[in-house]
Amino acid sequence: EEPPAAKSSETAAADAPSRVPATTTTTTTTTTSKPQSGDVVTIEATLTPVGEFVPEPLFDSSGRISFVLDGGNYLPGLHQLASTLIPGASVKGVVLDAGWGERRDDLVAKVPKEKRGEGAGEGGDDGLDYDRIVVGTELHLANGMKCTVTEVTEEDFTIDANPPLAGASFSADVELVSVEEGPTAGAYADGDDGSNRPFGASRYEVVTIALGCFWGGELEYMRVPGVVGTKVGYTQGDVEDPTYQEVCAGTTGHAEAIQVAYDPDVVGYEDLVRMGTDRLGENRDLLNQVGNDRGTQYRHGVYYHTKEQGKIARRVVESYGPECKTEVLPATVFYDAEDYHQQYLLKGGQSARKGDKGAIRCYG
Repeated sequence: EEPPAAKSSETAAADAPSRVPATTTTTTTTTTSKPQSGDVVTIEATLTPVGEFVPEPLFDSSGRISFVLDGGNYLPGLHQLASTLIPGASVKGVVLDAGWGERRDDLVAKVPKEKRGEGAGEGGDDGLDYDRIVVGTELHLANGMKCTVTEVTEEDFTIDANPPLAGASFSADVELVSVEEGPTAGAYADGDDGSNRPFGASRYEVVTIALGCFWGGELEYMRVPGVVGTKVGYTQGDVEDPTYQEVCAGTTGHAEAIQVAYDPDVVGYEDLVRMGTDRLGENRDLLNQVGNDRGTQYRHGVYYHTKEQGKIARRVVESYGPECKTEVLPATVFYDAEDYHQQYLLKGGQSARKGDKGAIRCYG
């Protein structure tokens, strides 16, 4: 699951979120406060492709959208734009980068077809089967980057490693509808005396769950209506603020995990837990393993923040029978994974639209 070394196109997206708006208006508001990082913002938005054809968006592009500000998901420019508004304010005609920065010429290359030597079969001396290389073919380079074949001739073929929406942009009409305090996600504490407020003063709540490699599980949760934020990281370990490499070594005690912030008025804790454990399938009966990923860092578990969450999590896990190896434990400190892991599959071009049922490819 080691990601490609080159991630500059994603960095460009974060650095080029928006340009000058065409018009700005303000309607009646109940507060003059702009949202802060970590708040849950709700907007009414319409994103319209600008200029040349833009592929089908990988996120919801119209209607009412709620998300944790600066918590990933959606366009980086949409987060920055929302942070400049107060509830009731709206803007029209803001041009937003589609999320993957400008197209880079250095990520496009013409590859000559090697001469087919004796005994080379249908391919060339480079081992490629040129008969199978057609426009639209996806290839994986030696450095892990994914590219698409865009042109084929008798002598060569052209590959493009730019992300699918590189160079595209949207015209955005956005109104900030509301700003609410976002949830915190502290470790479990016995709160019979009322002292345990694991989600702060927020009405939003958090699920912490481990499902093996965290990329695919995060994307599945991103698609769920009512989920307003996701992040991946490391929990249940003994080392403070571990790195990905340390966790992968299996010596820190951490599990790769996902934290999901959600609106309990839209989706329930039990539904989210069961979605994760159902995703595991027969892997539920394997100890320290999900698919081909083996090691304590890939164990599966549900880590509850409240007594009620604990009761629900145990009920769900026990419903799979005594062979189920999914652990149910109190939540401990959750350390965010490195930025390149956050929303990794969305960055790789897979859809995070609410309600999307498309297959999830866990390799990016």
